[in-house]
Amino acid sequence: MNLKIDISKEGSTQTLVAVAGEIDAYTAPKLREALLPLADEPNPVITVNLQNVSYMDSTGLGVFVGLLKNVRKNEGQLILVELSDRLERLFSITGLSDIIDISSKSEGGVQ
Repeated sequence: MNLKIDISKEGSTQTLVAVAGEIDAYTAPKLREALLPLADEPNPVITVNLQNVSYMDSTGLGVFVGLLKNVRKNEGQLILVELSDRLERLFSITGLSDIIDISSKSEGGVQ
């Protein structure tokens, strides 16, 4: 089971993260290791594109809860974009869609 994580910076505080593959008990530690340091910056804005994530279990949800806590501690923002219907339902059922900014469209660039 592979997980691909691409991280790119836009400006001093905005980070775009594209995740592809499955997020489960085996791959969640890799995701956590890649994402948590991004939240340690002052006022981080982290946008995570989950368009190419085919599966996520509760371990993956835990990664995003932990990331959200660190982002908020540093007065930042976490945005999840391009979730599949399945992932949107998962975040909705668990109530996480009420506390995490979830958008069906990718955001980036200047509008």
